[in-house]
Amino acid sequence: MYDYIKGQITRVTPEYITLENGGIGWQIMTPNPYAFHMTEDPQTVYTYLHVREDAQLLLGFKSIEQRELFKKLITVSGIGPKGALAILASGIPSQVVGAIEREDEAYLVKFPGVGKKTARQIILDLKGKLHDLFTEIEMPDEEVTLLSMAENDSLEEAILALQALGYSQRELTKVKTQLQKEDLDTEGYMKLALRLLLKQQ
Repeated sequence: MYDYIKGQITRVTPEYITLENGGIGWQIMTPNPYAFHMTEDPQTVYTYLHVREDAQLLLGFKSIEQRELFKKLITVSGIGPKGALAILASGIPSQVVGAIEREDEAYLVKFPGVGKKTARQIILDLKGKLHDLFTEIEMPDEEVTLLSMAENDSLEEAILALQALGYSQRELTKVKTQLQKEDLDTEGYMKLALRLLLKQQ
């Protein structure tokens, strides 16, 4: 029903963000609200309206890949919207897809609420069905790639912190060159990276 909403983010809470558009403040649940930032510039949030008997939930994602993986995850028996959001909050889409394709149950059970039975069900239901949705995402483990971007401890810590906030490898790779030119502490790298990332939106 709603593909995306573009507007100004006016509030960020542990559970949701508020996106103002046309004088309306949309309350949007996201995998990681802190991946969004309150700025005066308009931002695009890719949305999904989940309807159930007792509520209508508007969910939002930073990328189309995140949203499409969410839609696939909620088709798996035993995974609801909250479970899918928890997986996306803790993992980068391409890493999750890679684990499914490799049948890596050990990786999947690290997510909140995912036990061995659910991990096996995810693999059974989704393996081989995600390539068309994620053709532009690299399958190798991104954690190694992200760490290889870091040339010192401060930059490494900043990259890991940004990854924990929900930024993808694709986003971080775009600012890699600028970060590596600077000699900063962890906080300095994070501030610079956030400024650069915001300019790309």
